[in-house]
Amino acid sequence: MPEIKIDKLLRSPRKTISLQITSDARLIVRAPYLASEDYIYQVIRKKTGWIRAKQDYFLRRQNTAPQRTFVPGEEFMFLGQSYALKASEELPKAIVFDGDSLMVSAVVLENAREHLEFWYKERALEYMREKCGHYARLAGLTYKSVRISGAKTLWGSCGYKDTLNFSWRLIMAPVQVVDYVIVHELMHLKHRNHSRRFWAEVGNMMPDYRQKEHWLKQNGHLLNWPV
Repeated sequence: MPEIKIDKLLRSPRKTISLQITSDARLIVRAPYLASEDYIYQVIRKKTGWIRAKQDYFLRRQNTAPQRTFVPGEEFMFLGQSYALKASEELPKAIVFDGDSLMVSAVVLENAREHLEFWYKERALEYMREKCGHYARLAGLTYKSVRISGAKTLWGSCGYKDTLNFSWRLIMAPVQVVDYVIVHELMHLKHRNHSRRFWAEVGNMMPDYRQKEHWLKQNGHLLNWPV
């Protein structure tokens, strides 16, 4: 059996080794600074069965993600609600959302994917900026900026210069789930880890955060558009 590949190795002052399988079946290893490569692979070999089972699960789930053709009638998610894509000859811009339907100009229908992605990114930036400001004020925190990325599995991150980064795809998820990711990253301004103190801070802001985290684990693949 071939050696399991480490897709990303992150070292920090932590004391133990942590293994994570992402929703695109990559293996991320978090290890202490002084942990040798041999020791890291010893840990991985002991967890081979678990790693392969998790990777197989996520690979199977990827195959169930809806295929996209970006044609009228197809359903698209926005803040947890599903909207039918409609084409119109008379729109002031490429994409218009009226609260009931997601409309694309017939003029740009052939490039609907690119225009929809641009629209989602704009909406994501608007929403994230507003909600980051709201929750930061509640928690008494400050940050440098809010940025939108094209990440497919990393829904959010907190940069070392206090920048908050979010995948535009997250704006498809339910409001409560999006807000959980915002709170999660804001709490990293206080705790740059996933310690008990970190989760206590998250829980103070959002007591039912585990439900939101579970939703992302079970449904995150639905937020990605297959190439």
